[in-house]
Amino acid sequence: MYAYVRRLLFGLDPERAHHLGLGAARLAQAVTPALVDPLFEYEHARLRQTVWGLDLPNPVGLAAGFDKNARLIPFWKHVGFGFAEVGSVSARRSKGNPRPRAFRLPEDRALINRMGLNNDGAERIARRLRKVVGANGAKSPLPLGINLAKTHDPAIMGEAAVEDFRQSFRLLAPMAGYIALNISCPNTAEGKTFEDPDALDALLAALFAERKAMGLLVPILLKLSPPETEKVVYDSRVEEIVAIGRAHGVHGYIATNTASDRQGLRTDAARLKAIGPGGLSGAPLAPRATRLLRYLYRLTEGRVPLIGVGGIASAQDAYERLRSGATLVQLYTGLVYEGPGLVKRIKEGLVRLLEQDGYGAVRDIIGLDA
Repeated sequence: MYAYVRRLLFGLDPERAHHLGLGAARLAQAVTPALVDPLFEYEHARLRQTVWGLDLPNPVGLAAGFDKNARLIPFWKHVGFGFAEVGSVSARRSKGNPRPRAFRLPEDRALINRMGLNNDGAERIARRLRKVVGANGAKSPLPLGINLAKTHDPAIMGEAAVEDFRQSFRLLAPMAGYIALNISCPNTAEGKTFEDPDALDALLAALFAERKAMGLLVPILLKLSPPETEKVVYDSRVEEIVAIGRAHGVHGYIATNTASDRQGLRTDAARLKAIGPGGLSGAPLAPRATRLLRYLYRLTEGRVPLIGVGGIASAQDAYERLRSGATLVQLYTGLVYEGPGLVKRIKEGLVRLLEQDGYGAVRDIIGLDA
């Protein structure tokens, strides 16, 4: 079924196809949710976990970037996700970069985007979330992560950039199951990130102070860039980030964000040159994302949960990330190429793989290969 739909969607501009898909999902969410559930419903006791105090029916989540403006939270539950991460959300509303800004690489089962953090802004999204999830996320249909990023404006730097994050945190953290800090987005106007040690230290100091002042227990996670190679042995950048994160009490890490390079692609070089800059996601990112997971798992000694994302498009992919140290996994590009049925197929496949290898639950395999 989705193969036919994909042919139609792939005949459209990627961003237009994305909005068409989101529109169809909003219609299903509002009008026919009872028809969606039977198509995607599948849960199993082996897949359940409690992470950061959140009861997760399964480890498969929606990655940030798909539902930037938090319009489809009930729909993600109907599709079968165990949790969803919305955003990135910035303090100020942003239209993002000029179009075209999203591109498919079918030969590589990948995407390139330079969306530029287009979103409705923290205040508007906070109003929307209060209606759906309520205070402290008490009414949320499923565990919800909220991904925060700095407003897409090179004039916002230094202390102003920290305050920009703090404003978003203040508005959105009360509704979140966890907060993910997008410190590694490659699509900012100034091309800089909060992965710089001094900038990260200042940011975490401010947000953990805000968290304490608000009386919140919401976990704070960091989303990292992929390593330059899948063969990395020692990464001083990651070492510094984790050291700073440990000093502030960061609750977990997400590996990884998109990549700004074009390593390992089969797509014609002329096509890539015509596309220009942007973040690469999908299958080519998988080896590096897996390598970073293993690195983080060893570096943190498995003491904080990790989320694996980047090139996951099958149960085997998800199983490998879990064994590499991920407590949870997320999908984005895989959904574009495989459709929403991928969520159910991954869950069913994970149960088969656990049974085949003699493990009673998904938590039993976390980090076995790290």
